[in-house]
Amino acid sequence: MTNSVNNSKNNPEKVDLPQSPEQSARATKRLSNKERLRSFLQIFNRDDRVLIVIIADPDAMASAQAVKRLLSRKVEDVTIAHNNEIKRVNNLAMRDFLKIPLHRLRGVKQGQYTKFVLVDSQPPHHPDLTSISYDAVIDHHPLTDGWDAPFVDIRPEYGAVASMLTEYLKAAKIKPAVALATALFYGIKVDTQNFTNKTSPSDILCFQYLFKQINQQLLNKIETADIRRSELKYFKIALETMKISKKCVYIHLGRVGNPDILVVVADFFSHIHDIAWVIISGRYGEKLVVIFRCDGYKKHAGKLAARVFGNIGSAGGHRQSARAEVPCKNLPNGAAKKFSTAKLLRLVVKHIA
Repeated sequence: MTNSVNNSKNNPEKVDLPQSPEQSARATKRLSNKERLRSFLQIFNRDDRVLIVIIADPDAMASAQAVKRLLSRKVEDVTIAHNNEIKRVNNLAMRDFLKIPLHRLRGVKQGQYTKFVLVDSQPPHHPDLTSISYDAVIDHHPLTDGWDAPFVDIRPEYGAVASMLTEYLKAAKIKPAVALATALFYGIKVDTQNFTNKTSPSDILCFQYLFKQINQQLLNKIETADIRRSELKYFKIALETMKISKKCVYIHLGRVGNPDILVVVADFFSHIHDIAWVIISGRYGEKLVVIFRCDGYKKHAGKLAARVFGNIGSAGGHRQSARAEVPCKNLPNGAAKKFSTAKLLRLVVKHIA
């Protein structure tokens, strides 16, 4: 088990945290924002080289940049590394317009770093994350087990880690620069789905605080960068192949060059009046990727995804949005060879109440 943070008896300014992630998460909940910040910063030394690890999405990128700002005058160097390939146009636009310096995790020499921070994720969330011994984990997903860190701040009641890091910045009396404020603001918007998803009062307060400091023009550029011209063909396929049954839209797009186009198309069709569910699939490599969208009223997209595909692949999500990824070899009766919108409908419809 990893050693706990230095004993507070030796330094009255320090806050001692328990060793297990469950204990530490409970302990940080009881701390004030200033105490939480102090507990986090006491992990680091002036000569530390820090690697921040993320699975890159808007909330993770913004939060990692905030951690970098917190540590900028406390340590020797801070690098942000992501394990995934960034393909969504919005995410690329966010990275470029807001000048967030990112590196691929596989290209980073981990031996050059003395401290490791995991943001907006936990080690069991992806195999790429399990080989590192983290000094701090900051996240808002439900707490997992099988790992440990000296500092753990897990708050599932928050809609975005960007809100948590905004509180850290405020506790440190750091006013975020325009680019950082815009990144955090956008991270909160995306992860709460404009406050239609899980949200806490703290998310709203942080959103209001950041609003005064953002660049609205940059934000608009990021938000409207949805699709590449080469991907317009998928809308044509969707319109030609969609099937509607009992207020549910089913679409199979066939092979896709980027699974994120499934999300873009699903979000587009979710705007149709009098449609309760949008379920869109596509084949990416040797996997069937399925995106679920619903209004969340007496429905739960994550639970539906798990019922349909949980036994043959990874599936889950939130009340209004979910995702499943199924190895094609696991589909029943060789369905992968000639998968279609009709087959998608037959797989899903019996599970919808």
